[in-house]
Amino acid sequence: MGELPLAGILPLTAAASDDGHLTIAGCDTVALAREFGTPLYVFDEETLRHQCREFQAQFRSRHPDTAVSYAGKAYLGRALAALLAEEGMNLEVVSGGELAIARSVDFPPERISFHGNNKSESELREALACGIGRVVVDNLHELSLLARLAQEAGRRQAIWLRLSPDIDPHTHHHTTTGVLDSKFGFPISTGQAEEAVAQALALPSLELVGLHAHLGSPIFEVEPFQRTIDTLMAFAARMNQMGAAQRYGLRLRELSPGGGFAVQYLEDVPAPAVAEYAEAIVGALRQAERAYDLPSPRLVVEPGRAVVSRACVALYSVGASKDIPGLRRYVAVDGGLSDNIRPALYGARYSALVANKLGPSTHSASSGQAGEGERVTIAGKFCESGDVLLRDAYLPRLEAGDLLAVAMAGAYSLPMSSNYNASLRPAIVMVKDGSARLIRRRETYEDLMRCDVWPPE
Repeated sequence: MGELPLAGILPLTAAASDDGHLTIAGCDTVALAREFGTPLYVFDEETLRHQCREFQAQFRSRHPDTAVSYAGKAYLGRALAALLAEEGMNLEVVSGGELAIARSVDFPPERISFHGNNKSESELREALACGIGRVVVDNLHELSLLARLAQEAGRRQAIWLRLSPDIDPHTHHHTTTGVLDSKFGFPISTGQAEEAVAQALALPSLELVGLHAHLGSPIFEVEPFQRTIDTLMAFAARMNQMGAAQRYGLRLRELSPGGGFAVQYLEDVPAPAVAEYAEAIVGALRQAERAYDLPSPRLVVEPGRAVVSRACVALYSVGASKDIPGLRRYVAVDGGLSDNIRPALYGARYSALVANKLGPSTHSASSGQAGEGERVTIAGKFCESGDVLLRDAYLPRLEAGDLLAVAMAGAYSLPMSSNYNASLRPAIVMVKDGSARLIRRRETYEDLMRCDVWPPE
């Protein structure tokens, strides 16, 4: 069949069958769509495990005391949580719901950290009750609340403080979180971070063991991570001083520059390799240890999309089309905004191919990227003009019944899915060695109404 289009961003096991169909882990995507329906999200187990192992190997070969903590907000289901536990990963959760998913598969609680800027009292109680490893404290309200709850529970809870280093990672403003004007974290420049250290160290039910920052996502440069490491280590050194003005004596045992590692959504927009991020971050840590005369802390990195994005392909059935002579051809699929809001929310761009029409002359399409084939805009089925998955893509002539495969679909689309227009969230399958297992069934009309109270009480 020749070279597979999008081979560099499709799952590692992707191939083309003799009859011109896209296969993943030996499973024919056309057959998968026929069996499970569309839209359908297909996760490749081999790619998931490879990404977990790659992050651990690249960072630990440079800094052995490294924990790789998967950011569950990118996508978390029970099958994935169990796989992450098997691979020795840590887990970052941001809600009681994500914590419940993790606990339902007996994910080791000591390997879980709880992030978020407004954790509820009930969520913190649940975290304490399960023996969570770290709570990442975001504000003074949470600091005092957690201290009280930990005291009531009769335990001393290990915490990190999330700091705002005021570093711009040069990504979309909706996904930038480490600048001064952000809802997240204690700003260093205003003195609020120092106040948080002072209060945390004075609370007997809390144990301040680490500092954390997260700049945003996706970050295509390594320099913001290096600056973050230096800023956090410089702050830790100041908080460790025992001079007349500062008597904190902070012992920094753990340090996290967060996650946000970029992935390659488009063929012409490469992202740094995991090794490049690891080299830059560990190198900056070594330099800061020398500069500020600090012992080497445990390093924690938090990849999310970089673990799951490439592992997943979203499959859609092609339906209606609309030609506007001299302007545009719209081709509609049976999903869109309700299962992937990212293009409408912040202009995310994807690459796609026609899964049932691979061949020697086959080409793929990236949103907004010129190439061979017919220029089309792939629209969803929902009642919003902004419901567009790919704009000005170049693909073979699409007809009703064709199967469109969108690459790099594993991150954020499913967690942000909705029942807009009373639509049904899609099914999800995991594929391995020629077989597929359903890990989340498609919703039903009954699911839509399950929480309604009818007739009213």
